[in-house]
Amino acid sequence: MAIDVCLAGATGWVGQSLVKAICALEDLNLVGAVSRTHAGKKLSEVLTDTSLDLTISSCVKEALRNQCNVLVDYTKPDVVKSNVLEAIQNGVHVVIGTSGLTDEDFAQIHEQAMKHQVGVLASGNFAITAVLLQRFAEIAAKYTSCWEILDYASEKKVDVPSGTARELASRLGQVKKPILYHSLEKTHGPKESRGATLNGTQVHSLRLPGYTLSVEAIFGLADEKLIIRHEAGNSAEPYVKGTLLAIRKVSSFVGLKRGLDSILEL
Repeated sequence: MAIDVCLAGATGWVGQSLVKAICALEDLNLVGAVSRTHAGKKLSEVLTDTSLDLTISSCVKEALRNQCNVLVDYTKPDVVKSNVLEAIQNGVHVVIGTSGLTDEDFAQIHEQAMKHQVGVLASGNFAITAVLLQRFAEIAAKYTSCWEILDYASEKKVDVPSGTARELASRLGQVKKPILYHSLEKTHGPKESRGATLNGTQVHSLRLPGYTLSVEAIFGLADEKLIIRHEAGNSAEPYVKGTLLAIRKVSSFVGLKRGLDSILEL
C-alpha cells in the first residue's frame, strides 16, 4: 500500500525536487502540497516538470483535510513548529527538514508525539555526508576535550545556527561538555566574538554570499587537531534521498527521533 504524503514547502528548493521524486515512485503518493506564495494554483501550473493536478493549499491545516500518512515539512523557522504540532494532533507522522527549532521545541514535539502515538523524525541535514560528520564527531568527542563548531551558509539564511549545527552541538553535548580554558566571563573584548554556547559547545555562524551550507567541527589537542567538515553543493538531490528514506521509516516508531542516522545502520 502506498504512503500518502503531504508536503509543506512544495515549491521551495528541496520541495520541488521532492515533488518530482515522489511522483516517480509507486510506493509514495503525493496528496497534499503547501505553499503560501502559490496557494490556490494547480501544482502543475507552478512546477512545469510535473503533471500532478493537485491544488496547492495555503497552510498545513488546510492540506491535512486530504487524508495522509506523513507530513514532510520544508518550510521556514517561523511556521515549522505549528505545522508539526498540527499534524501530530491529527495523528499524522512527521518528517522535519526545516531548521530553527530549539531543544525546548523538540521536547514539546516529543511529548505531543508520544501522546498521539505518532513518529516524528527531525534531521538538521538529510545528506549522508552530514550524517557521517555527526557520527564521526561523536566518536572524536569521546577522545578529545576541546572542540568548537563553525556553521556556514548563504546570506539568505536568516536562522542561526543552522539545523545541522544545532543538531551536532546537541549530540556532542550528550557525549560530554568540552573544556573551555578561558571562560566567557574572563574574555577580554566583545564576548560575542566567541560565538554562542549551545549545549556547552561554542558555535560560530557565518552568513555570506557564495556559501550553500557547510558545517565544520574542530577538535583540538596539544600540538594536534582534527577537522571534520561537511560541504553541501547546489543540488537538492542528497536531501531528497534522505527524506524519502525518512518518509518510509517514520511510521515504524513512536515519539521524536533526531538525525537520519537514528534510522540507519551505520
